[in-house]
Amino acid sequence: MAKTTSADESYSAKIRAKKIFRTVICIILCFMSIFPFYIMIVNATLPSSRIQQGISLLPGGEIVNNLKGMLAETKGTATSVWMAMLHSVMISVPATILQVYCATLTAYGLSVYQFKLRNLAWSFIMAIMMIPAQVSIIGFMSFMQKIGLYGSYATLIIPAAAAPSTVYFMKQYMQSALSVEIIEAARIDGSGEFATFNRIALPLMKPAMATQAIFAFIASWNNLYTPTMMISDTGKYTLPMFVQGLKSDAIRVNYGYVYLGLTLTVLPLFIVYFALSKYIIAGVALGGVKE
Repeated sequence: MAKTTSADESYSAKIRAKKIFRTVICIILCFMSIFPFYIMIVNATLPSSRIQQGISLLPGGEIVNNLKGMLAETKGTATSVWMAMLHSVMISVPATILQVYCATLTAYGLSVYQFKLRNLAWSFIMAIMMIPAQVSIIGFMSFMQKIGLYGSYATLIIPAAAAPSTVYFMKQYMQSALSVEIIEAARIDGSGEFATFNRIALPLMKPAMATQAIFAFIASWNNLYTPTMMISDTGKYTLPMFVQGLKSDAIRVNYGYVYLGLTLTVLPLFIVYFALSKYIIAGVALGGVKE
């Protein structure tokens, strides 16, 4: 009995040591993730001269002055910081909705329907994932010019419907979350295909859709490369393009303005994440329940 008790205590000690180790690792990773954002917010409250001296852990009292100075510096430009933020919202929100919905619909078709070119279509989608956007940007610009959409926000919204990485994630999630028997039962009851997808498949895919909505919104909101190539009118600049313009003059750049602009850029991302995180947590909890 004494040997058994000693073995149990040794095993419990190992379990506690592993839990402590995992906890320490998680704390370190959380710190590494949060610390850059903290420094960014702190720098937004400091004058440019103090930022150039090195990292500061304590916030300053220059955030109002930085905001007034940034607004005054960009007053004569075609796009203010608030207009740039509105432009980013006008692009990111419809692009996110279009990307998530179309990707879920595509994954639904590949998972539910049986057709001859199913494997070929899936292989084509996987192959598209390997091609970076920089490779096709010239052809895409030429195509947009020919159809008269170059310079409009449509060039940044419509292509979001074709998101192979989102389709891949949705299909993988759908294989475990969506039962084909439910779809067949809905068809027997007389439900149409789009009605079945919108009323049955979409509610079951909420956790995956919320996760991909966060990724899609962040990617669209932070996108600088494509808008720079497609938007030439300074009156249509997005928020990343506006922030880029703040540091265009390397000699006279005010880092307080730049960090404040970056902070304004990040705030909507936090709002979207906290608004959708409950669906992700619900999906994880649902996936952890065994029948």
